[in-house]
Amino acid sequence: MKITIAIDSFKGSLSTFEAGQAASEGIKRVFPDAETVISPIADGGEGTTEAIIGACHGEMRKVAVSDPLGRKINAEYGYIPDMKTAVIEMSSAAGITLVSEAERNPMNTTTYGVGEMILDAIKSGCRNFVVGIGGSATNDGGTGMLSALGFEFLDCDGNRIELGARGLEKLSEIRCDNAHPLLSECTFRIACDVTNPLCGENGCSAIYGPQKGATAENIPVMDKWLANFARLTRTVKPTADENYPGAGAAGGMGFAFMSYLSGKLTSGISLVMSMTGIEEHIKGSDIVITGEGRLDSQSANGKAPVGVASIAKKYGKPVIAFSGCTTADAGVLNSSGIDAFFPILKAPCSLSEAMDKKNAARNLSDTAEQAMRMVKVFAKEVK
Repeated sequence: MKITIAIDSFKGSLSTFEAGQAASEGIKRVFPDAETVISPIADGGEGTTEAIIGACHGEMRKVAVSDPLGRKINAEYGYIPDMKTAVIEMSSAAGITLVSEAERNPMNTTTYGVGEMILDAIKSGCRNFVVGIGGSATNDGGTGMLSALGFEFLDCDGNRIELGARGLEKLSEIRCDNAHPLLSECTFRIACDVTNPLCGENGCSAIYGPQKGATAENIPVMDKWLANFARLTRTVKPTADENYPGAGAAGGMGFAFMSYLSGKLTSGISLVMSMTGIEEHIKGSDIVITGEGRLDSQSANGKAPVGVASIAKKYGKPVIAFSGCTTADAGVLNSSGIDAFFPILKAPCSLSEAMDKKNAARNLSDTAEQAMRMVKVFAKEVK
């Protein structure tokens, strides 16, 4: 019997690999001769780099970059030499977790460090980029990143504007002549699961600004500045479309990638699955195991478990999911390709106890064992 295990990370607890190993241990208590294939998975957010690099046998690299407030930090990105590919999570340089709650203010925060990561990867020989753009602390339209790559954003006197959203107030001219020459040889695939436009009532300022520290007063101001940025962008990039679904992702970084770097936005789970080759594993499997830290109705909207299940159902494979917890509305997942799901907690406990690595791994192994015992009783035809 062959079982493919593709479990997203239990965020703050088990990585995708650790969750897979725990499930495999439980399975082998019941089916010791089973072939278990752990296929790392992520939905484009946290853990995406680890999943792709693990599956593609790449390596991690560290580089000194600017954090959202311009302070120097060491950020990591994935590097796959054979594919000349870099896998970057923009949150490692411009993420909201890099600034304290008191420091959060998208007027000040910048994506400049993301551009520095891209530059380092280009110097290392990368020409293909996979970029996850979730979890940003920024609302600068990606101008910080583009500035690091040589694009020039100038005020009416020809001076460079400030970094951060506040710099957009004085934006008067955009020049592309000094952009890094090797960018024309690069491709960018962007993991993006939001559909917000750049501006307006559903734009990045209005929808995501508050969680990044924006006030009621500066949200409409930033929206106005981003609209001007889009207008000026069309003078140098005529095909730019601020209303394209996902243009508002990561404070406008989706717009920046599409307009200036010919980036292609795609769903995070689809991108990760295409990179990891999970479909080939599933095709030859008898059972598919998936899951994530929490299963709820939102898991049906582009999350990893349902992405895995959709491929499994393409080949008529049964799907079992495990999670740290479930909600009352999680039953909708049964109509999204997940045949049965099981929360792994055995008894009431504190959140810290539930997320303890040893506890979580043990609970996952034990739950996988019991699920397999049910399989053994009711599906004896599975050899």
